[in-house]
Order: sequence, then structure tokens, then C-alpha cells
Amino acid sequence: MKKTYRFKKAFGPVASTSGIIVFLAGIVASFFSLTGLVLVFIGAFMGFTNTSTTIDYYNRRVKFSNNLFGLIRLGKWHDIYWDMQLHLVTSREVYTSYSRGNRSLDTEVKQTFVELYDAQGHSLLPLKSIGKNEDPEKELERLRLSLGLTTEPV
Repeated sequence: MKKTYRFKKAFGPVASTSGIIVFLAGIVASFFSLTGLVLVFIGAFMGFTNTSTTIDYYNRRVKFSNNLFGLIRLGKWHDIYWDMQLHLVTSREVYTSYSRGNRSLDTEVKQTFVELYDAQGHSLLPLKSIGKNEDPEKELERLRLSLGLTTEPV
């Protein structure tokens, strides 16, 4: 069984929203001129490109991928070994955009991830983003049992 977890937009929340607006404007403009197709292409790239992780529970492997246009998945499969570990990691990112009056608008995004670590304790890739309504400890335990891994250093 394969399960895919989406993470975040590649260009941040402000640029992603702008890309969707440019995409919609390009659709309207393409009825009047072929140059509107350029706007559709650029807007789709900025608005829909994201990252995700696919977990193949049956074959015990994971794939972190960048999804171009939200459709084309680029990434490589990693096998899961018995000596790997899972840990909870909290991330805090701040996206800054500037208005026409030189005022900055800071958008802070806090997320908690379940990350996969190798035997030496190096972070390999995030497996799942924990939502606000989910319990991080329960999700960590569920993934640990599903993959047969530990949460403590070996």
C-alpha cells in the first residue's frame, strides 16, 4: 500500500497565491491572444509546484519528491532499513513580502514533521506533516509500528 503526504508549496504562500492568480488571468487572456498561454504556464508552475513524500509500506521504501506543476513527480526511492529511526521535528518558517508602501508582511508557518533518520543520526527526509488537529505522538507511534522502526537511537 502506498500513501502520499503533501508538504508545502515550493515558492511560499504569497508567491503560490500570486501564481494561481496569474494562471487564472492567463486562461482569460488566452481567449484573446496566444501570449496568454505563457501566463498559464508560469502561473501553473508557481502556483501548483509543491513537495511530497510517498511511503510504500509493502516494499518498505520512501520517496521524497518535488512535484512540478503539481503533477510531474521528481524524486528517488530510499529503502527503509531496521536501524533507521523516526523523530518529531518542529519547523518555523517566516515568509516576507513587501507592499507598495515598503511595508513588510511576515507570514509565519509552524509545522511539526515526522522525519526519518539513518543509523548515524543524520536526517534523511520528512515523512509526514502533522496537522493542528492531530496528536504528534500518536502519529509518530502509528508510523513507527507501520514501518517497524524505533524512535530511540540504536
